[in-house]
Amino acid sequence: MGNGELAGSNRASEREHAPDRNPPAPLHDPPRRARGTPALALPGRLDRPAPGSPVKLQSRLPGAGCGRPSLLAALLVTSLSAWANEVEPMLLGALQEIQASRIRAAELQVDELLRRFPNFRLGHLIKGDLLLAHARPLSGMGDGARISGTRIDALRAEAVARARRAWEPPPPGALPRGVWQLATHERHLLVVDTSTSRLFVFENQQGKLERVADYYVSIGRLGAGKTREGDQKTPVGIYHTTGSISPAKLTDFYGSGAFPLNYPNEWDRRQGHGGHGIWLHGTPSDTYSRPPFASDGCVVLANRELEELAARLDDASIPVIITPRLEWAEPEQISARTSEFRRDFEAWRDDWESLDTERYLRHYALTFRTQGKDLAAWRVHKQSVNAQKRYIRVGVSNLSVFQYPGHDALAVVSFDQDYQSDQLSNRMRKEQYWQKLDGRWQIIYEGPAAAPLTAVAQARGGLIKVAAKWSRKPPKTKRS
Repeated sequence: MGNGELAGSNRASEREHAPDRNPPAPLHDPPRRARGTPALALPGRLDRPAPGSPVKLQSRLPGAGCGRPSLLAALLVTSLSAWANEVEPMLLGALQEIQASRIRAAELQVDELLRRFPNFRLGHLIKGDLLLAHARPLSGMGDGARISGTRIDALRAEAVARARRAWEPPPPGALPRGVWQLATHERHLLVVDTSTSRLFVFENQQGKLERVADYYVSIGRLGAGKTREGDQKTPVGIYHTTGSISPAKLTDFYGSGAFPLNYPNEWDRRQGHGGHGIWLHGTPSDTYSRPPFASDGCVVLANRELEELAARLDDASIPVIITPRLEWAEPEQISARTSEFRRDFEAWRDDWESLDTERYLRHYALTFRTQGKDLAAWRVHKQSVNAQKRYIRVGVSNLSVFQYPGHDALAVVSFDQDYQSDQLSNRMRKEQYWQKLDGRWQIIYEGPAAAPLTAVAQARGGLIKVAAKWSRKPPKTKRS
């Protein structure tokens, strides 16, 4: 697709989905100070929920000493170094001042927040509440605002999602339960938790996974679990970025650029899931951030944070896990689960090298499919190949193993395969889907990975270098 065609598609997408370009109406009526105004009744109490329970925005903020958990205390125990942006510490600091009835201090915090980020709509909502509170008591966040109730609810939801990061920080030292192993050559991993509107960035530091940043994100208007084109849902699964698109090739609607994902993946196709064009991208220049449920399926970050993320990600292809609920586990617990899988994986490799076709095929499920072949066709193919070989050696390196979100018995595996035989040698990056059936792991799909290495094929006549030619069409313009 040429730049002109891409730009045309973007214009159509923006006409359908870009925010209203007319000047926004004021969020609040102008405050009228009344003499003898009673003690302030402040907007929007944020009570800390029980872990895993829904978060509700109550009607009032308690004063100091009310016996409720301190948001400031939560902030102090949270590693702010992992909060790559400045907005949330400032926002939550202002809410803490409101909770303690320090209204002037809260106003100063919000004023500074809006000075730095004048297009942060949630900040304007809180600023209006603080001004109105001088004139009359307020019943909740956004009380008296002139915008629609739906838009107010969306801003409230954003406040709760951002505050929840302070209430429920990831356990120190814990890692995502489904990340069993990350290849040494993969420097970064992104994990999107759709239940908390959060994207976590992990860095592979000499074989050890470290959480280095996390960001607030928006997802599909109708939540997660995409199954068809136009359902306004964000897919759940394991994907890879397929490159990046600079803002020069996009309209303002996509902000600071985009990272397309390889949706649909093999599992999506098996389940009959449709749609295309799922991206990580930014926001329009007049919008700092969008509500938690606001896109047509993409994952949307603030431009400032997308730029910071892009500066980190120098990888050509980055694994991205999108999960409906991120579970954390200690590294020791993850290691135990990985060891169980690795036993079956190594047995598959040993049986392949044995040239015993039946031993090799016992690792393949009845539902196996690959590149137009079912298990029966695969059996015929392998029997023919093995009959002509005197030996096979299979080297495996740069192994990644991820448990599929929402499926404890499904794993996605990718690795560099170094295949050697008396007739052929080649090197490629392979992807497999393993499913635990009848108590053991079995392969239901295998094929070239999304970002293969350059292969080196050696036939009897000599060495032939073969550039990997996995076709990758230009990403279709998404609508989000």
